[in-house]
Amino acid sequence: MGRKKIEKEAEGLFTPKKARNALAVAKVVGPAVIPVVAPFAVRAAGAARDAYDRHQARKLGIDVDRLGEFTGRGARLHARIAGVGEGLDDLRTSPHASAEDTKFADRAAGTLHQLAASVRAAERMPTSRRKAAHRAVGSELDHLEGQLLHRLGI
Repeated sequence: MGRKKIEKEAEGLFTPKKARNALAVAKVVGPAVIPVVAPFAVRAAGAARDAYDRHQARKLGIDVDRLGEFTGRGARLHARIAGVGEGLDDLRTSPHASAEDTKFADRAAGTLHQLAASVRAAERMPTSRRKAAHRAVGSELDHLEGQLLHRLGI
């Protein structure tokens, strides 16, 4: 490249003089613009937070209102445990539930209690142990969910 071509391309770059000019314009325009822009920025931040909360709730399979109940790295498992617990309550109150179904629901509720305690304990474990604990809890939940769906006739 020739020297003139390099100088011509450098003119479009951000130079110290252009930086000073931009700061001077920002000092003059900034105080006048902030009161106008601030409400829009606050509204945009609120909308972004609402969209993020809806996304998180959808990922967990819960309502947005219940999002605060399920936090931490085991949030997804806690949400699944709560869902299975609600399914067990439905099984107990079902008009077609037998005595065997009620016994299953009682045993499974105890298991769910232990699984929830395991997930809470895993929060403080090192990553590899926590992941192993979460996998074990997940497979136990898969088994319980399968049995529950079978008993509900689904």
